[in-house]
Amino acid sequence: MGLLLSRINIRVFFFALLLSLSPTEPSSDFTGLVFKGCAQQKLPDPTDASAQNLQSLLSTLTSQASQKTFYSTTVGDGTTAVSGLFQCRGDLTAAQCGDCIGKAPDLARKLCGGAVDAARVQLKGCYLKYQISGFVEAPDTDVVYKVCGSEKDAGFGAKRETAFGMVESGVVDGGGFYTGSYGNVYVLGQCEGDAVIGGDCEGCVKNALERVEAECGEAISGQVYMNKCYVSFSYYPNGVAGVSPPSASLSGTGEGGTGGGRHTQKTVAVVVGGAAAVGFGVVCLLFAKSLFKKRDASKYDS
Repeated sequence: MGLLLSRINIRVFFFALLLSLSPTEPSSDFTGLVFKGCAQQKLPDPTDASAQNLQSLLSTLTSQASQKTFYSTTVGDGTTAVSGLFQCRGDLTAAQCGDCIGKAPDLARKLCGGAVDAARVQLKGCYLKYQISGFVEAPDTDVVYKVCGSEKDAGFGAKRETAFGMVESGVVDGGGFYTGSYGNVYVLGQCEGDAVIGGDCEGCVKNALERVEAECGEAISGQVYMNKCYVSFSYYPNGVAGVSPPSASLSGTGEGGTGGGRHTQKTVAVVVGGAAAVGFGVVCLLFAKSLFKKRDASKYDS
């Protein structure tokens, strides 16, 4: 009976050890608002054909978001037609994409004060935009939003330039999305699906990188959103707490979204594997100890 209890305790201990060492999915606030853009003209009547088409369009977009990371469509014909699209970051899961886009229509109505002729809601992990027939969008080369960090550092320019080169080639090799790092400079770039299909992705990202470098100067972080693409960078002079920056060879593979993640997964695997080996050794010692106790007890029983 004592040996059986010892075996049960060993199994419980080993199972608890594995649970405590299993890597968990890092949480990320991908639904936070970055910026919004609203046309000044409002749709005059909720029962108007354009307003009805807009409602149908938004329903279609949200229903597609859990299945695709990019989707573009038009509802209606002629002057009452409404066109729109959504796109999620390339490293979001289908469920995260659906959750992100699911919040966008209500945010658009709230932030724009009702239904307007055109709107764009940019969240950290996705964006949704639409416009009625005849509305003129901003040129693809225009900056629709930018932000630069207030803290500055003049010593990372060369690293940032190398990281920017990785983004420029990475978005092409990665199908329109890239995230990675060089040294302590973390970068991200993404093109709208239409730009990828039309072959305008590389040019858009190159233009965005030039703009963010010129406008943010020595700032240690910056984001530039253009009509068809966006880029961002962040420099961590002292590294990120608890995370070793991926090496240039890992992050410079040109595969979108694999630069930092692959390195982190390897580190976790080594830690879990090593700790599991230690745990197995402890289990063996406990099991051997229980056998010796059983033998000692049998001597007295005889």
